[in-house]
Amino acid sequence: MIQVNIHEAKTNLSRLIQQVIDGEEVVIAKDHRPVVKLVALASQKPVRRLGSAAGLIQISGDFSEPLPELEDYLL
Repeated sequence: MIQVNIHEAKTNLSRLIQQVIDGEEVVIAKDHRPVVKLVALASQKPVRRLGSAAGLIQISGDFSEPLPELEDYLL
């Protein structure tokens, strides 16, 4: 655990943030008393689960049939 005072935290914020991202615990103190702890946010990337869309998608029975000729759609 790293403890720094507010002035040092302001001066070295980028470095402290990187240390937190790398797994270090950083505490910011005021008058030598811990006040705030910097923590990394949980990953924003959602966890993908196999089969999570089961039952949400329906495929038409004629999906693999040839498409009709284009002239059938022209007026």
